[in-house]
Amino acid sequence: MTNELSVVGYCIVNQMSNVENYTWHPQPEAALVIHNLLDDIVSRSVAAQEMSSRLRDETGTRLFDWIDHLVLPIGKLKSEVMYAHGFKLNHDGESQIWSHPSAMLPPLVQRKEESDVTVLTIKVESVEEFLAKQDLQRDSVIIGEPHSSYRAVQFAQDPDIELWANERHGYRGFTPQVVKPELLSALQKHEERFLSRTRHFKDEDDGFQHAGELISAAASDLGVNRACDLFFAKEREYWQERNLAARVQKARQDRLGLGWANHDHHTYRSSREHFHRLVAVLEQLGFNCREQFYAGHESGWGAQVLEQTSCGITVFADVDLAAGEVHAAFAHHPLSPCDELGTVGLWCKLHGEAFLGAGMHHLECQFDFDAIRVQLATADIGTMAPFTDFPYLRQAFTVGQMWVVEPERISALVMNGWIDQQQANRFKEQGAIGSHLEILERNEGYKGFNQTGISEIIQRTDPRHASNPG
Repeated sequence: MTNELSVVGYCIVNQMSNVENYTWHPQPEAALVIHNLLDDIVSRSVAAQEMSSRLRDETGTRLFDWIDHLVLPIGKLKSEVMYAHGFKLNHDGESQIWSHPSAMLPPLVQRKEESDVTVLTIKVESVEEFLAKQDLQRDSVIIGEPHSSYRAVQFAQDPDIELWANERHGYRGFTPQVVKPELLSALQKHEERFLSRTRHFKDEDDGFQHAGELISAAASDLGVNRACDLFFAKEREYWQERNLAARVQKARQDRLGLGWANHDHHTYRSSREHFHRLVAVLEQLGFNCREQFYAGHESGWGAQVLEQTSCGITVFADVDLAAGEVHAAFAHHPLSPCDELGTVGLWCKLHGEAFLGAGMHHLECQFDFDAIRVQLATADIGTMAPFTDFPYLRQAFTVGQMWVVEPERISALVMNGWIDQQQANRFKEQGAIGSHLEILERNEGYKGFNQTGISEIIQRTDPRHASNPG
């Protein structure tokens, strides 16, 4: 009971919002609604069975986690049942859309016109890539122009069941937009700018200002949501090039044409000095602050969770934090200098700001927790011991990617008394842990995070204590 309370009863500080909105609990009844619908589809569809097996066996993922939405016949859902399980009803044109504000579950769409067809739509990064990698008919018609914010394609059919794949770019609706020439030109321009943005600056203030200017220009031309979608696609590419586990798993998912559409959250580590700048630039991209974490004096860290709902992107932003600062709006005001370095601050001193030259600390994606760990092991990718193992949330890091540390950074750490000479010699010879792929399995619609487990893994990955714990 103690462990469970540490997950759902964490300390939340958010002076701008209703605290209760960010107290996440498992939603087993609501999740069961989705599972029952999916089980029915799989039991009646050979194509769905094959897709489910391939996802598990070839990528270590579950079909459930790839669902973008389900379209159901009239009368399939009973309003009184849906409301009782916490679903909310919205309307989109001729469709009724049931979604759950307190759970991480796909929406259920009920069209008004008579039809006995059930539609399962999975999410992918590119429908063209998906078609190219699947053994499909080449006459499949893609709904939506290239570079539209929404595109979809049917890839299989059984009696009364259709399987579709879709891609989204900062858009949660179901109607493709017309792509005007000026939009295509702007997309190409800002993709190049995000891909090649300067990340290394003598003064890191200049780095945040530079990124902010790029984001402002992109948002002006594309809109905030499309700019955010494009920006994070490039962030994942940059992180992936610096992490072997990421490249191995991305290749496995790309063999099915999926991409990183199963991402759960992106994690940045920040120095105290620049944390408010990190939050500000994320807010430029349309993020809103969710729950804040503080795990206690012994752990020495805090975090701000941010969510961009139109893009379906969540960010976990970590920072060294002292006990007295948890009651302040630490996400929006500069943190005072500190004489000591926690795990997060040391990582930044070793590698730089995650938002700039270092790149993300980790990307966390949704998997079949047991299957993916076995499969990665066969590819010589080890995983650390789980730091969360609850029925509704399981998490583990892959063994950390070691990065070379610049000699001047090591010298500065020694000079300031933040590391000893033995640690300095180890960093010179072995490097220091830089990044991970994080393995996550969510069940029962649980949308939150495990504060106690996160504190444990942050301590276990402190470079001062071990070169690369397993």
